[in-house]
Amino acid sequence: MILDFDFDNINVKEFGIGKDESDGQSFSLVPVDANIQTALSEMAVDTWTSMQNLSSEPRKYEPSEKYEGCEYIYLPLDDDLSERMRDLHLANNLPMGNNSFSNPTNIFCYFVQMTDSSGRRLTAIRRATQFKGVLSKRLIRLTTNSLKLITGHVFKLDNDFDFVVDSNNIYILRPSGFEFTCKLQDAILAAVPKNILDIQNDVPFLDFDDIRQYAISHTRAARYLASIRSQKKTENIDKDYLADLCKKTGVEIREENGKIIVNDGHVMGLLEVLDRRRYEVELVNGSPECYKAASRQQIN
Repeated sequence: MILDFDFDNINVKEFGIGKDESDGQSFSLVPVDANIQTALSEMAVDTWTSMQNLSSEPRKYEPSEKYEGCEYIYLPLDDDLSERMRDLHLANNLPMGNNSFSNPTNIFCYFVQMTDSSGRRLTAIRRATQFKGVLSKRLIRLTTNSLKLITGHVFKLDNDFDFVVDSNNIYILRPSGFEFTCKLQDAILAAVPKNILDIQNDVPFLDFDDIRQYAISHTRAARYLASIRSQKKTENIDKDYLADLCKKTGVEIREENGKIIVNDGHVMGLLEVLDRRRYEVELVNGSPECYKAASRQQIN
């Protein structure tokens, strides 16, 4: 994938932080000198380079996947799950943070916003774990021929960012950092009713009442629903084929008034079937085997 930004012609670099406030979360800018701006630019370049070294063709982010610590994936900027970072990326005239570091423990991320000579924007974000990691340490520095204790707050920049955003996509290097910063767990749980409504329109023969009740309080189930909806592969599901696959893979269902109803304790199994994670293979004649995929990638 090609980044819609030119690192060789950067005109503007602005540093900012995200803070947890009593009334929610906020983003603000913090003035930094030229040396820090250069360091932030280098971090962004290193992030993109690391992604390219991992893969030339990243997979699309799916909420139900279990990712490695570092894995190059992407999410379109117009996706519902991108809303939080899309708003930050497109924000103009973010406020300057007054007393931004008065309570540094509330900082949950830091970011840089850059604009190239063509007016294209890039936003790079990092979870603030290491950034705040030296606050409680006793640090010393060498002055002339002696060591002195450093007083006041000291912050440490990381080597790279968790993800970067251009006009088209969010490019992710660390999925866990991306999910934390974007508060995806809360967003995915809140989206359960909408996701079910969209899926239900495609699969009218499936009763979603028990699925809905389970998913609104179980994050893993909510993630499966978000993934099933994002794949857009529910429109032509065949009722008999679905029932047959459930039977083969141990998912207990029943039919009442022409609708498939999942039995208690089998909601996750049904969602795994819909998310293409339960399957059967038969390599030994007469001995079918059933498996559940923790992660899956379609083979073209």
